[in-house]
Amino acid sequence: MNEKKTKKKEEAEVQEPAAEAVPEEQPAAPASGENVPAEPTAEQLQADLTRALADAEDFKRKWYSVSAEYENYRKRTAATRSQAYTEGRSDVIVKLFPIADSLERALSACADEGTKKGIGMVLKNFEKLLEGEHVTPIAPVGEPFDANRCEAILAVDAKEGEESGIIKEVYAKGYEQNGKVLRFAQVLVTK
Repeated sequence: MNEKKTKKKEEAEVQEPAAEAVPEEQPAAPASGENVPAEPTAEQLQADLTRALADAEDFKRKWYSVSAEYENYRKRTAATRSQAYTEGRSDVIVKLFPIADSLERALSACADEGTKKGIGMVLKNFEKLLEGEHVTPIAPVGEPFDANRCEAILAVDAKEGEESGIIKEVYAKGYEQNGKVLRFAQVLVTK
């Protein structure tokens, strides 16, 4: 078996020098009628380099601009998404206000102590829910009327010694969340 391997090695060695003896192909010389491109001059190379550097700088500037625009877009969409989420939660809370009004009326009209206690517990849970959502009631009895937070549904003559434009009674509580009015308080105002 070793003899076969030795023969194969010898044959391979014989073939390798034969391969080396073959001359490498030389590029063909251009025919006498063909145009031969001249080698670029130093000025041409310098102009090409200057143009390439200017293009690179322009692309770099555009890349920075697009990157900044994308980052601003990301921030805007994140803020919009957050705002939409908050507004959606506020919309649900606003729908609960009439239920709270009904519970408050039921509490004031109820004569049974056990029922009163149960309704009071439900109202406390509702108030905790509102507090967790940063919603505060607007019930400004005795304060000057503020059209940005209240809706005057009735005006009565001021009694002697009372100022005009003061909230005398609240018919329906208003609510605000983080300074934004969700529902205006319905009030009775002195005139």
